[in-house]
Amino acid sequence: MVAPTVAGEWKERQDVDVEVRGTVAGGWEPVREAFARNFERLGERGAALAVYRDGRRVVELWAGTKDVDGDAPWQRDTAQVVRSATKGVAAAAVLMLHERGLLDLDAPVGRYWPEFKAHGKEGVLVRHVLGHRAGLPVLDRPLSFADAADPVRAAEAVAAQAPVWEPGTDHGYHALTYGWLVDELVRRVTGKGAGEWIASEIAAPLGGLDLWVGLPSSEAHRVGRVGKVEAPEPAGALRARPKRSVTAAYADPDSLTRRAFAAIDPSPDHNDPAFHAAALPAANGIATADGLARFYASLVGPVDGVRLLAPDTVERARAEESAGPDRVLVVGTRFGLGYMLHGSASPLLAPGSFGHPGRGGSLGFADPEYGVAFGYVTNGFRRTVTADPRAQALIRAVRESLPSS
Repeated sequence: MVAPTVAGEWKERQDVDVEVRGTVAGGWEPVREAFARNFERLGERGAALAVYRDGRRVVELWAGTKDVDGDAPWQRDTAQVVRSATKGVAAAAVLMLHERGLLDLDAPVGRYWPEFKAHGKEGVLVRHVLGHRAGLPVLDRPLSFADAADPVRAAEAVAAQAPVWEPGTDHGYHALTYGWLVDELVRRVTGKGAGEWIASEIAAPLGGLDLWVGLPSSEAHRVGRVGKVEAPEPAGALRARPKRSVTAAYADPDSLTRRAFAAIDPSPDHNDPAFHAAALPAANGIATADGLARFYASLVGPVDGVRLLAPDTVERARAEESAGPDRVLVVGTRFGLGYMLHGSASPLLAPGSFGHPGRGGSLGFADPEYGVAFGYVTNGFRRTVTADPRAQALIRAVRESLPSS
């Protein structure tokens, strides 16, 4: 049952006893309904969604619990770890530095970071890093969390690594190494780490965006606990299973898949305050749904007078850089410059959409043709890497809500 409280504000209680709060603009009611159904049918624990259209927020919803394993309610300002959705924010930092003439996308990484050229990496270009073509998805010697969080030691480890394929000739998801590569490039040309630069040049101009790569202690109280959750068995249907090749890749400790996701070993606790405070631009961004959506809205148009990227830079960012079988994810993927593109492995709103999912659920993207920006965060991590069913249900509802003309 749904009932309006004040103009545009809704509260909804389902059989699973979850109250959906927030606002939807007229015509966007299907998104609210889909968001509620995720709690009914897809086992959502706590989540939030924001959608912008032409720089204006048209959807802001939240429900469930702040902590995946708790009872405290999700609040409007609750933030969560968004894992690899961080990569899209980090990519914007590189693209903005390119616009400012500080980074050339077609230049060798070694121009800015001479030590990086070791072990056959002279030909790795900045665009190869953004397109997951650098040949560096793994580290022969995985880093402890302490070393991973130390920008000097992490950069030294990446510089000392030999590529596992000839750079520029193929692509494979750089699950963790992407962050150290981007962080050091930003540091070499600005003197600031990527997290600090994002705070001053992306978050601050947008009015204090609720999005951090390196969480300040003053915001720690807002962050919910995340954890793994199992998807409910669909009634009357067979449960979809991963392809055997994908399952085998994740099971094999010597595969590029396992090694890429194990570049930090042991895997850090995503609820540890030390993890939140570190700046890992591939994996540990913390955001509200509105912060993620507002960021993407500012890439494709002005938001309160602020636009982060010029239109021609957006076109470069979403032009296909890599496509086909991914050496790490073992499915077909498409990448632009730092962004996943719409495709079978990562369906977004439309063919022109670009963005980035976070392993387990979260997703941010924009579509310039429709003027849409989307941010979804959750505290319940599923086994999905690129196409979580909860986010996909919300995307379908956004598509349904768009005007037909």
